Amino acid sequence: MTRLKLADLADEKPVKVTVELSSRLHRELLAYGLAINGGDTKDAPSPERLIPPMIERFIANDRSFARLRRSGQAG
Repeated sequence: MTRLKLADLADEKPVKVTVELSSRLHRELLAYGLAINGGDTKDAPSPERLIPPMIERFIANDRSFARLRRSGQAG
């Protein structure tokens, strides 16, 4: 089985944000949720559950952003 970059979907108190996704991106997120769940549509995570950990992982792996944070130049 393919090892995906996103595995654990932690439950935390959410902050509601509204975003618009292209139809293509929405389909990709649905397919990613199926892949995480081994193709089982019954318990596949929805795009709404996938997006926050994907963004968190992206930010955590952005080396330039990490350098800015360490230097005090970013938030």
